[in-house]
This record gives sequence, structure tokens and C-alpha cells, in this order.
Amino acid sequence: MGFNGYFFVIREDDNKIIGIIDLRHTLNDFGNSGYSVRSSEKKGYASEMLRLLLKYAKEMSLKELHLSVESDNVPSIKTIIKNDGKLERSFEFEKN
Repeated sequence: MGFNGYFFVIREDDNKIIGIIDLRHTLNDFGNSGYSVRSSEKKGYASEMLRLLLKYAKEMSLKELHLSVESDNVPSIKTIIKNDGKLERSFEFEKN
């Protein structure tokens, strides 16, 4: 049986949505997880979100978590590495 989970990160003191992270049972071209953090909130939220998602994925018996990251997204690359991940590939998004 598959699962999909979408988790919103909401700061308690002002109920502001800080970010979103998801976990998909199946892989697609971009992996089985993705996240986004509000650009004004670069305070370690992404690392904590990914840490908690990794814990949840393990509880769901998922053996691997795959994230895709744009090659110039250094903060996300650092977040993955900080959570004991490794960069296997990245992509470039064509901007018009």
C-alpha cells in the first residue's frame, strides 16, 4: 500500500506557514520528496524539516529518500549533506 504525506511547518507564536515538505511512496523524475521554505525564513527550518521527514520515512519502512536540487541551490545541497545525505545528481532549470 502506498502513502503520500504533505506536512506544513507552522510557527506557533504567529501561526505563519514557514514551509512545506512531502513524502511520496513512489519515485518520480524528481525523487520521492521535496520541500520549500519561505524565502524570508532561512533560519535552519529546512534542516529540521528534512531531519523529521527522514525519521518519518524510516518509520514507514522506506529504505531511501531521494530529493532533487537545482545545481545552483547551495543552501539545499548543504541541507541534504547536513542530514547525512549525498549529492548524486542535480539539475538545471531553464529560466525564461
